[in-house]
Amino acid sequence: MRLALVGPVPPPAGGMANQTRQMGELLTRAGVKVTMVPTTPPYRPAWVASWPGLRAVFRLVGYVGVLWRATARADVLHVMANSGWSWHLFAAPAIWVAAVRRVPVVVNYRGGEAAAFLARSHRLVRWSMRRAAALVVPSGFLQQVFGGHAIPALVVPNIVDLSRFRPQADGEAIALHVVVARNLEPIYDNASALRAFALLRKALPQASMTIAGSGPEAAMLERLAHSLGVADAVRFAGRLDRDEMAALYRSADVMLNPSQVDNMPNSLLEALASGVPIVSTDVGGVPFMVQNGKTALLVPAGDAAAMAAALQRVLAERGLRRQLVDAGLQEVQRYAWDQVAPLLAGVYRSAATGRK
Repeated sequence: MRLALVGPVPPPAGGMANQTRQMGELLTRAGVKVTMVPTTPPYRPAWVASWPGLRAVFRLVGYVGVLWRATARADVLHVMANSGWSWHLFAAPAIWVAAVRRVPVVVNYRGGEAAAFLARSHRLVRWSMRRAAALVVPSGFLQQVFGGHAIPALVVPNIVDLSRFRPQADGEAIALHVVVARNLEPIYDNASALRAFALLRKALPQASMTIAGSGPEAAMLERLAHSLGVADAVRFAGRLDRDEMAALYRSADVMLNPSQVDNMPNSLLEALASGVPIVSTDVGGVPFMVQNGKTALLVPAGDAAAMAAALQRVLAERGLRRQLVDAGLQEVQRYAWDQVAPLLAGVYRSAATGRK
């Protein structure tokens, strides 16, 4: 099969970009002839980057040209899609170019803000999706969201690289190290994570935290860490590549996901695969991934006190920690490539042969 894979690719690294790159690598190893169509290539000429409206036009024109050439030699087009302007500027044009070229399209939607986006734009999305062979989503949560707008979807989970994300070799960590792996944006609520950590330090003053991510709230969060009196114990690591993230998980005692909106965060899968117990907010698709008290501890969004209490339980109760780790390592096997590949192959075959 010849596949054109459309989506963001690193740099910069990120959840969808890492999934796009990983999928391209795995499909290539499986014998698929993959043509990558990046949605975020460098601006040419470079000066266009400083003009928001103009750069969107330049990028769209170049992108459509690359799509046109890629679909000429593809049996199937696989589009990694997201909410908002990303849908309108990248996913929808890919669907329509493929429709003109008469190439079947598999839309792989991953946006955590799908409910709000579809509430505004479901008519436009449905209009484009009529030209697609299939809609694939990574969780039952998104399947329900799209189903509420009469858009059927198939569930094909995200993929986690179990050879890269694996438990540390020398047993349980004892450093009381809390890791947060979300970008520094309002929807991920790193501020609540810092407040929870400040509460945790009252009980466990030797605890430390690493926040891995970048974004517009960086300066505000650093100021907040100082005002809470925990700046000396918090490291803002910035955006890390996948090997650096794997090493960070192996140094962690617990992973905290403070997000207010979520779909199927790769960070949870990576933590499970790394043998790191999880405390997460109970939002969006998270309870479709992990079960409270079995594979994670779930708390309400924005509740720093509940986060701190859950973190302290994981760090203090050895039996609970062992239970979460063991159950998580078992659960994450569902997201290995050898489990996901047959599902994806079935979608491609159906698309290529015109079956719904």
